[in-house]
Amino acid sequence: MKNLRKYGIAPFNIAVIHGGPGAPGTMAPVARELSADWGVLEPLQTATSLEGQVQELKTVLEKNGDFPVTLIGSSWGAMLSFIFSARYPEFVKKIILIGSGVYDEKYASNIMKTRLSRLSEAERNEAYSLIEILNDPAVQNKNTPLAKFGNLLTKADSYNPLTLDTEILQCQYHINTNVWKDARELRMSGKLLELGKQIQCPVVAIHGDYDPHPAEGIQKPLSSVLKSFKFILLKNCGHLPWIESESRKIFFRILKKELR
Repeated sequence: MKNLRKYGIAPFNIAVIHGGPGAPGTMAPVARELSADWGVLEPLQTATSLEGQVQELKTVLEKNGDFPVTLIGSSWGAMLSFIFSARYPEFVKKIILIGSGVYDEKYASNIMKTRLSRLSEAERNEAYSLIEILNDPAVQNKNTPLAKFGNLLTKADSYNPLTLDTEILQCQYHINTNVWKDARELRMSGKLLELGKQIQCPVVAIHGDYDPHPAEGIQKPLSSVLKSFKFILLKNCGHLPWIESESRKIFFRILKKELR
């Protein structure tokens, strides 16, 4: 799999960063929407460690981007954008965090509980079965069960979706487990939040009020460390605003305003 797709025409000073980790392709709808007005890069992360993903993103942007760039990160991609911008502040003009993960471990404890509570009993049983498969060391190929589990979470994460097709190219279990292990250790140590003190550019967080990642877990921690931070809460909106029937239009209106 190639690790970059381009949209629109130069200058390429916007990059959309997908979530997962290991869910490439999911930012394509955002890239397409923005490409009428801007040149957009869609890096597709292939590295299997957090440091590897930071360096891979640096290489892709150095080869293809017009600096400084605006990073638009979704979910895990929001956190990766945050980490990257702390490491390489000279590369980044602005960060837009969409449906970000939380930045303090204490806010993470109920996320999965909330997601599972939104599923039907049959779906919940399927989710538990898939978790058992993913935790079974005897199972060799875990990409397929992870994809099925991800589909259930997308449903749970959405308020009133137009579609549940996230346009993921390939669900990558190995990348997901390895990178998230590194990221969770960083968050549990408190070092993830501390990185915010190194970020020099403005940061905007756009978050749905139905997102199972609690808004408080983004707004409160980041307000305490960032020099310039704005938090926008979208009503009747889940984890991926662009698939939501009630908030898609206002989401793109806000996003384009922030880019201009």
